[in-house]
Amino acid sequence: MSITKHDWTKEEIIAIYNRPLMDLLYDAATIHRENHDPNVVQVSTLLSIKTGGCSEDCGYCPQAARYNTNVEGNDLMTVNQVKAQALNAKSAGSSRVCMGAAWRNVKDGPEFDQVLEMVRTINKLDMEVCCTLGMITENQAQRLAEAGLYAYNHNLDTSEEYYKEVISTRGFEDRLQTIENVRKTNVTVCSGGIIGMGESIEDRAGMLVALSTLNPQPESVPINALVAVDGTPLEDEEPVEIWEMIRMVATTRIVMPETQVRLSAGRTNMSREGQAMCFFAGANSIFAGNKLLTTPNPDVNEDMKMFELLGLKPQKPFTKMVQPPTVEAEDSQFVALGEKPKWSRPGHKIERNLEASIKGK
Repeated sequence: MSITKHDWTKEEIIAIYNRPLMDLLYDAATIHRENHDPNVVQVSTLLSIKTGGCSEDCGYCPQAARYNTNVEGNDLMTVNQVKAQALNAKSAGSSRVCMGAAWRNVKDGPEFDQVLEMVRTINKLDMEVCCTLGMITENQAQRLAEAGLYAYNHNLDTSEEYYKEVISTRGFEDRLQTIENVRKTNVTVCSGGIIGMGESIEDRAGMLVALSTLNPQPESVPINALVAVDGTPLEDEEPVEIWEMIRMVATTRIVMPETQVRLSAGRTNMSREGQAMCFFAGANSIFAGNKLLTTPNPDVNEDMKMFELLGLKPQKPFTKMVQPPTVEAEDSQFVALGEKPKWSRPGHKIERNLEASIKGK
């Protein structure tokens, strides 16, 4: 097993990223094989349980209410609707369901209670449950843990420096605080970012510094390629080349050897050969289904054909950690506190976000 290093510097990570590709692939694949079965890849399903109408100004996101992206919004799904979707995902080979709600932060009340019941329901289907709901307090994280949550996703998105060029309605420190709140429970952390937003290699390395210096490191790190959506501030960004994704996956694998590296958004632009290179470099998770929240994704049948071609097997649930127990609502030790945390609103101006907002009116 590789020794996990928690004091990576930006310069060290840039040097890894820029290695000759064959050397980079060899080192990443070697570390991957020391820590994971190279022929096993987790299949997860991402489900948008509440779509659109978000108050944030994230430059990449079609769910921001201020941009005109023609995303069809929906209110919070019912528990039965989510259960049906989870059963479909399980029958198609998924071992994890990730539920996303277009919220800035979780607010105590009936909707959060409904999400907690969704978590209980899916955990009882013997599937890993992940949620991405925005910022959460320690008490809210404890309530999710009691319900049986396996993982909480809260992406850093990019480096702290470049974050200010993408988002102005919340601060980078709030992302870290949410991760810290999750760490006070038995819930695992899922946190990664997006490449292709106009950032530099230094910014990509900066994001990996922020993630790899956490102790413990996140159990899951999604690496997304930007899917540029018409109407968003980043609509004109060129797609990242597959070599950039391969280098990013390989570098992530080297600096976070035990982490599951998730090959996430942008796979529709990747060939099977390109994806195979990412798996070789250390990616061991994908999202299945024809949509990732609101952006396109390869059909699950195509993914299963790719798995068969490459000799890959879907990972069984609870391989990395035992299944958390579910505490029913009436037996919960943690109750709603009606908290009103002061999450930051930096308020600086990002010109391209403002221009997209004006066009969206």
